[in-house]
Amino acid sequence: MELRVTKKVLTKLAAIICSACISTSALANTQAKFDEYVANLKQEAAQKGYDSQLIEAAFATAKFKKKVISADKNQPEVKETLETYLPKRVPQWKIDRARKLYAENKDILEQVADEFGVQARFIVALWGLESNFGKIQGGHNVISSVVTLAFDGRRETMYKNQLWAALDILEAGHITLDKFKGSWAGAMGQTQFMPTSFNAYAVDYDKDGRKDIWTTQADAFASIANYLKQAGWNDDLTWGRQVKLPDGFDKNYVLKRGTRTRKQWLEYWADSERSLADWQALGLRKMDGTDLPNVEVTAALVMPDDMGGRMYLAYDNYKSLMHWNRSYYFATSVGYLSDRIGYPAI
Repeated sequence: MELRVTKKVLTKLAAIICSACISTSALANTQAKFDEYVANLKQEAAQKGYDSQLIEAAFATAKFKKKVISADKNQPEVKETLETYLPKRVPQWKIDRARKLYAENKDILEQVADEFGVQARFIVALWGLESNFGKIQGGHNVISSVVTLAFDGRRETMYKNQLWAALDILEAGHITLDKFKGSWAGAMGQTQFMPTSFNAYAVDYDKDGRKDIWTTQADAFASIANYLKQAGWNDDLTWGRQVKLPDGFDKNYVLKRGTRTRKQWLEYWADSERSLADWQALGLRKMDGTDLPNVEVTAALVMPDDMGGRMYLAYDNYKSLMHWNRSYYFATSVGYLSDRIGYPAI
């Protein structure tokens, strides 16, 4: 059979070959720029006083990760509401697992809770939501992730700071280079701390000389508790409660949305914050329609979605959760899981 190749087919083949050549050339150009960037980082690390052997070993593992860039630039944009988010983030199996693991680790959890002044149910909730109780920690090389994201340039200063913090962690011997793994963004261990958060909050609770948030549960629990404590946690309070609004409620009382910085968010919090007695007078009630607690506590009115969605009176501890991750959905899911762990009490 005679094989006939038309001009149209040849044109398409040429275009495919040309496109492949351009892609290969672009990748080679990116790799050359990345190699140059890494060389400059090594010089900067030397100027900062890091040991030469550490520099050579750490940067030898630094590879350009195209998937990291893609993950950073193509994060999900699916419209969620708490009604869809909570069932996915806090399904019944996770609640059951959290209760079981609380019971199994009760002694160490309550010891840490007493020492740091953070209720154990919140420690377990963060542990479960951040790493599925230590099971999902990420398998990305931390140095490669933070160097790639610094090289990308969108948040270069931030990720260079994460790089120096990562070198500090290695230099202090908390983890070996071959086990220095995390998420694509550089979040690490059972707590999913970024390197700067590790250096600020990680705890060597078992006193073995290493702050091991990867494999030592006691260190992970204490590190979570220490973070919340340093962020202003008050164990005399819970996190908040869902409430019902009266008809025609003025939305100007709700904490404003669209903040760009934590400082601005705290200013908006202060604008919304009132005593429970004041909220009671404005017509807010518990979800069952009964009065709010008659206690001297202040709260801000938080609206994760819109005026037709769930509304929460959030206490000061909510600010600590928002310091961990400034997302209403995340903070609310931690509070929700903690409640499901603690009520009924284990």
